[in-house]
Amino acid sequence: MECHCMDMNDLCKLYNKRLFQVAFCITRDYYLAQDAVQETLIKAYQKMDTIEDPEKMGAWLSAITTRTAIDIVRKERKLKDRMAGHIEIETANIKMDQNVEKEVEVNLLKEQIQQAINSLSLDQRKVFLLKINSGLKEREIAKLLKINQNTVKTKIYRVRKQLKEMLIESFSVNFQ
Repeated sequence: MECHCMDMNDLCKLYNKRLFQVAFCITRDYYLAQDAVQETLIKAYQKMDTIEDPEKMGAWLSAITTRTAIDIVRKERKLKDRMAGHIEIETANIKMDQNVEKEVEVNLLKEQIQQAINSLSLDQRKVFLLKINSGLKEREIAKLLKINQNTVKTKIYRVRKQLKEMLIESFSVNFQ
């Protein structure tokens, strides 16, 4: 197998940026994405002899990264849920001026968009974020997630429609 001739340095140089993009798409956190890439490379190194077609190395690593990032997100969510019960939120006095008001509005909008994205199912969020954040084509997403390309197109269409409806509803409630 030709995979053995590629050392870890070559593997990192070739795929690090791509794997980071995949991981960041799912975790939405720089450090968690880095952790996912490191775990992926360790897993890949341990299973390097199992890859039959070196041409598929990128897709194989991306698939490992996707699963690893999802696992990390699940662990983080459990940890945050446990911590939320123990943390008391404190309020701070904020000096209000025109810039702060605009910043608050922008942050509120960002928060509403993020809440809408977070309310999607994990499958929907994966497909949507791979399309929007990573800029992957439907064909690439289908290959990465091992699903039909038409399924990817349908999911993206439905997610966009759902997010649009959620945001319109959110805006109409907030601005009445």
